[in-house]
Amino acid sequence: MAKIKVLNQDISFFKQRDADYIRITDIARYQDEERTDYIIQNWLRNRNTIEFLGIWERLNNPGFNPIEFDGIKMQAGLNSFSLTAKRWIAATNAIGLVSKAGRYGGTYAHQDIAIEFASWISVEFKLYMIKEFQRLKEEEQKQLGWDVKRNLTKINYRLHTDAIREHLIPEALTSPETSIIYASEADVLNMALFGMTAKQWRDEHPEERGNIRDHANISQLVCLANLENLNARFIKEGWSQAKRLRELNQIAIEQMVILTDDARIKQLEASDH
Repeated sequence: MAKIKVLNQDISFFKQRDADYIRITDIARYQDEERTDYIIQNWLRNRNTIEFLGIWERLNNPGFNPIEFDGIKMQAGLNSFSLTAKRWIAATNAIGLVSKAGRYGGTYAHQDIAIEFASWISVEFKLYMIKEFQRLKEEEQKQLGWDVKRNLTKINYRLHTDAIREHLIPEALTSPETSIIYASEADVLNMALFGMTAKQWRDEHPEERGNIRDHANISQLVCLANLENLNARFIKEGWSQAKRLRELNQIAIEQMVILTDDARIKQLEASDH
């Protein structure tokens, strides 16, 4: 369960069917802390709300029950009419609303519906909520881009270590000894790209968390992925470690020149507009 803060109000949400479901109980608290259920029911009994929910379900839910929906819509607007999220879900097989019990209990709504509810509560609150979710999604996209690059190097490193195991590690070696060879081969790449071993980096950055590769930029991670593939091939071809290091360092220099020049050109182009 994740949270954002909108106008000092915590709003919980979770992921379902590739969409965010937002706890509208939290949104209702912005209007009245003590009467959230009443506020949601008051919104649900509104004829415009019923029509909106019905259209949304028809567009997004093949299992929606239109007959039950028509019956509910006919009653909307009558003084005696009332509707809860649980009743709406049970009667129409709706997926836009979710009613949860327990620790994270409350009424949740698909992001489209939650925004509609927020607008009914307060236009100001709605706008701040949209802005906060946009900020969150931008951060997620940035992190996704970083994770893709980082995972690429991890996948390639598996290929790299497999090549080491097949061609450099005698069968008689113990596990601690093989780990020493792995570390040595990892530092071949570190030296080729960063100009230092993992230990040298840790000694120079005692206050930093993670390792030298965790602090690499995107260009370095792309280059590292290429070096891992090349080193695995060089190992299979029987190159000595010293020869591989010299060749990989030259390749790293060439690739980083291309990658950093491309980034610099993009920066210059952006500054011209």
